[in-house]
Amino acid sequence: MSVPLLIQTSINKSRGETAGQVKKFRLSGKFLMRKAFVAGNWKMNTDSQGSVSLADGVACGSMDIAGRSVDVAVIPPFVYLQAVVRALNQSHIAVGAQDMYYEEKGAFTGEISTSMLKDAGCIYVLCGHSERRHVIGESDELVNKKVTAAISGGLLPIFCVGEKLEEREASQTNEVVTRQVKRGLAGLDVEKVSAVTIAYEPVWAIGTGRTATPQQAQEVHAMIRKLLGQMYDAQLAEELRILYGGSAKPGNAAELMREQDIDGLLVGGASLNADDFVAIIKAAV
Repeated sequence: MSVPLLIQTSINKSRGETAGQVKKFRLSGKFLMRKAFVAGNWKMNTDSQGSVSLADGVACGSMDIAGRSVDVAVIPPFVYLQAVVRALNQSHIAVGAQDMYYEEKGAFTGEISTSMLKDAGCIYVLCGHSERRHVIGESDELVNKKVTAAISGGLLPIFCVGEKLEEREASQTNEVVTRQVKRGLAGLDVEKVSAVTIAYEPVWAIGTGRTATPQQAQEVHAMIRKLLGQMYDAQLAEELRILYGGSAKPGNAAELMREQDIDGLLVGGASLNADDFVAIIKAAV
């Protein structure tokens, strides 16, 4: 099955020429680039009025750069998706969903399908966020089904990986992240994987106020990129965007973005304040 046109179009746009910050790399004698990408995960926050107000604030504050110098997405709760899509209709900010189910339709009470999310106006969907893994109990195998279904259904998955504090302290970071990447992308060829954005989110740094140092984050991002080269090929590894997610905020965004293999940020709490999120977006330019 070929990658849906929506996905391929989005990929091409994300790798287009831009006046903003890009990560340049050399491949087969040619210089290519990865365009910066900042996504805000609102989690289980906001209300009907607040979600629209927040979307408006982000759109107004980033109107000169969102979608041009840097790709931007907001990821609100399911019940506010359509309202946020309408609020952002005249902007270049994409909307994503926080989760999805891998079946197309049927007796799956409480779940939501790719076709429903597309109908609501979504472009992106999170798959395997740490809270889904460690609070809800999602396995690598379930995450793989979601990533696969997202691509087949025409959505762009933001595939999340990352280690817990005890795993980092036991020097198991590379082992854990390698397992998650391999199992999460199992069965996907180069064409399909090219639709994926990977987000490295160390669990110990999410919502805790602790942040991996830029050097710690860079080490894991570089490891993931090397692993992708081993699993697929050098071009895919260099072109695929890898975001950092773990208490990213205005004060550390620019420093994180200076690292060669950090292509953007998956922002949690700071994305709930329009001024803070816009500052992070501008730090990525």
